[in-house]
Amino acid sequence: MKVEVLASVMNEEPMALLERMGLESDAVIINQCHRLGMEEIAYRGHQVRFFSFPDRGVGRSRNEAILRAEGDICLFSDADIVYEPGYADKIASEFERNRDADMILFNITVEEARRTYHITERRRVRWYNCGRYGAVSFAVRRDSLLASGVTFSLLFGGGARYGSGEDSLFLKEFMDKGYAVYTAPVTIGRETAGESTWFSGYDEKFFRDKGVLYRYLYGRLARVMALRFLLAHRKKLCAQVPLGQAYRWMRQGEA
Repeated sequence: MKVEVLASVMNEEPMALLERMGLESDAVIINQCHRLGMEEIAYRGHQVRFFSFPDRGVGRSRNEAILRAEGDICLFSDADIVYEPGYADKIASEFERNRDADMILFNITVEEARRTYHITERRRVRWYNCGRYGAVSFAVRRDSLLASGVTFSLLFGGGARYGSGEDSLFLKEFMDKGYAVYTAPVTIGRETAGESTWFSGYDEKFFRDKGVLYRYLYGRLARVMALRFLLAHRKKLCAQVPLGQAYRWMRQGEA
């Protein structure tokens, strides 16, 4: 069972990126930059295909990677992910263990302020708790992914109109089509600290964008889920903006 990393990056040089990420598997890298090109690189016994495009948007670049994927298991990634030794074997083992899983979500260690989840058990993911996981935790069977026809939204995520949420929409649509998603309490890598390309604080844009996302994710339940989200993370989200104001901005985004 071959694991292949599908990474969306910006303005990277191939060898420096591969060394920094600690790759131990095949990979498709989509590099958003100012040139058009493609390189095939033999790296530590694995095949890396490095594509450079002038187009922008994390959803667009992830979709380009999906079109070029060849591995049995696709693992989504970013330039700020550093993998643990043996990550590919850990992922393959989890899929061997759970033959029903079309997708498995893994732990990526992040700094406390940015952490939205930590997996402690193996369980199935449902619609009401799919919004907490980032794309870099997703490992998916390529056959299931291609059969589903699911792609990443071009409206949400870095470089798009709305700041984030393309991963949540992707996950929910995949599950809505009947595919099984599970968690695994296995850490495969860590995120290195750096400036976000889309997050500038818990401000009006953040809450309005989140409201738009919740409308797409939850439909008629958007307002209930928005209030649930704010109450669950009140200390972090509403340290400078009153909860009532944050909720109004989210409702305006939903409208």
